[in-house]
Amino acid sequence: MSVLDTVLLVEVFVTLFVIMDPVGMIPLFLSLTSGRSTATQRRAAWQAVLVSISVVTAFAFFGKQILSYLHISLPALQCAGGLLLLLVALDLLTGKQKAPDAAADSNVALVPLGTPLMAGPGAIVATMLFAQEVDGSATFFAVALGVIGVHLCIFSALRFSLPILRVIRQSGVLLISRIAGLLLSAIAVQLIADAVRSFVTGDF
Repeated sequence: MSVLDTVLLVEVFVTLFVIMDPVGMIPLFLSLTSGRSTATQRRAAWQAVLVSISVVTAFAFFGKQILSYLHISLPALQCAGGLLLLLVALDLLTGKQKAPDAAADSNVALVPLGTPLMAGPGAIVATMLFAQEVDGSATFFAVALGVIGVHLCIFSALRFSLPILRVIRQSGVLLISRIAGLLLSAIAVQLIADAVRSFVTGDF
């Protein structure tokens, strides 16, 4: 008997990689952590990844129970995540981010980086679906390694984005912030649109 379901492992990794988009996280990370010290940026990177993997793991084990207990549907969760991202996107587009301080550093790592940018509705739902396929040690390790592998890719992308920040300097960060705000607003609107569509069609 195989100790690892490699087909499921690849499926989990590829699916979450596409949804969470480690490369796409780089401009958002640079924008949200600009002006902070290198140590603070590094801390934000691993804290965000830790928050993301914790949220994804929690929903993999207890997602259905949590949503059922709180009487929350998946479209409602998706719409809430979209609204939160839209607020962040508007700040990036208008340049109204607050000056960084200790509290802001913590908030950036937790929200919006850790969730809902990384551990967003798409990643949560996908992980919950993969968790339903676990029927033994082979499938369990496949799902676990897939989730861990994607988060290692995200951490690597964020970690190596710091040298980029030193090269492009503040003017480059300003440009990236505007582009990231535009992309983030598009992601937010798409999340809200998908949630509204689910509400209208009753697909939840």
